[in-house]
Amino acid sequence: MTATTDELCLRPATELAGLIRTRQLSARELTDACLDRIERIGPQLNAIVTLDPDGARAAADAADAALASGAEVGPLHGLPVAHKDTHATGGMRTTWGSPLHADTVPAEDELVVARLRAAGAIRVGKTNTPEFAAGSHTFNPVFGVTHNPYRHGLSAGGSSGGAAAALAAGLVPLAEGSDMGGSLRNPAAFCNVVGLRPTPGRVPTWPAPIGWSQLSVQGPMGRTVADVALTLSAVAGPDRRVPISLGDPGAPFAAPLPERLDRLRVAWAPDLGGRIRVDPAVTAVLAETVGVFEELGATVTADCPDLSGADDVFGTLRAWLFDAAYTDLARQHPGQVKEAIRWNAEMGAKLSGTDVARAEMAHTALYERVVAFFDRYDVLLAPTTQVLPFPVEQEYPTEIGGQPLENYLEWMRACTLITPTGCPALSVPAGFTPDGLPVGLQVIAAPRADRRVLEVGHAFEQATRFGERRPPL
Repeated sequence: MTATTDELCLRPATELAGLIRTRQLSARELTDACLDRIERIGPQLNAIVTLDPDGARAAADAADAALASGAEVGPLHGLPVAHKDTHATGGMRTTWGSPLHADTVPAEDELVVARLRAAGAIRVGKTNTPEFAAGSHTFNPVFGVTHNPYRHGLSAGGSSGGAAAALAAGLVPLAEGSDMGGSLRNPAAFCNVVGLRPTPGRVPTWPAPIGWSQLSVQGPMGRTVADVALTLSAVAGPDRRVPISLGDPGAPFAAPLPERLDRLRVAWAPDLGGRIRVDPAVTAVLAETVGVFEELGATVTADCPDLSGADDVFGTLRAWLFDAAYTDLARQHPGQVKEAIRWNAEMGAKLSGTDVARAEMAHTALYERVVAFFDRYDVLLAPTTQVLPFPVEQEYPTEIGGQPLENYLEWMRACTLITPTGCPALSVPAGFTPDGLPVGLQVIAAPRADRRVLEVGHAFEQATRFGERRPPL
């Protein structure tokens, strides 16, 4: 395969979509290029764990035929996509990273998968995830560990780590994932790509056993902010089966994004108001971002919303959800559910109705404080991660700056503190350490202001071009 074809695999999805639509590039040509790259580079990363080359080529041929016939096509027409292995794909194995589902083949697509297919995307396979998407390091007993494209032997993050690694390596131009405590944001930061945790309800999740919960959301990932916006335009929009789904259509998210941020009011919180410890190597990279925003026309002020209670809200509601989802499973199969999931489910089993009610009251108060904060500011900037990518043999970091951490969630608090606010949060490439490890910047806006985080992230991306630095594969 020529260098030119490899370069094709790393072009932005927005550009590839335009080439296909104008028939300068066929869906089959792009799909073949991606499949070839997956075959050559994929094994060293273990990012795409289930692959259907014959089905992908057949779908690509059908996409080309539809375009040649003059049929109306969707915004993602002909673009290869890989789905997170916790998202049900009809006729394709979906394991949830669990040996209990190693051979499960769902009958139907779940909603986010169906929407991508309806928008014209070509399904090539599934991306790796930790067991039941629990934790921000991608490994499981079914497929093993995913490696970081920028440094073999280091974590790609998680739980959408396979998606982020596949994007960074140019295996696919589009991917999707989910995010409860940072699972779209964390791997994006570790792999120098873009991940969006949308406002809950922006991308409806269906089916879902607890449809009213706002803790876990699904959302897009891409190599550029515009790619993420394009994907969001296809997967966002109301669904009457989902009680929290927002009524706005998705199409407007694909509109052109600005490159200036004049008069933007920015709050800068490098340690989220003293609530998180951050590796000095991360802080050193992010310190340069303030000047970039000022050059783009923004006013930057050191400030942070009052996040008191956010830890308890997230911890309580997560444990409650884990109890509902996994306690019975862990009792029935104690040796086949990882310890971190059993621990979280056991925490949930000890909760009382009063505990959950208090958490929801604190949740409401937190939301009101955050909404008031965004009356004064347009966006909040913070680290996406508190640490750099760590060795794959480590289940999770146990200390930051020499200070021990209490559990497997503690190192993700830069994201978990934001989750219960209901705010959209975008991780965008923010630079590299001197030895070449990526660092991500988290751009946060008021609830439902998803378009704003995309606009701000795009302007920063265009000014810095950090996302254009490809891994040495």
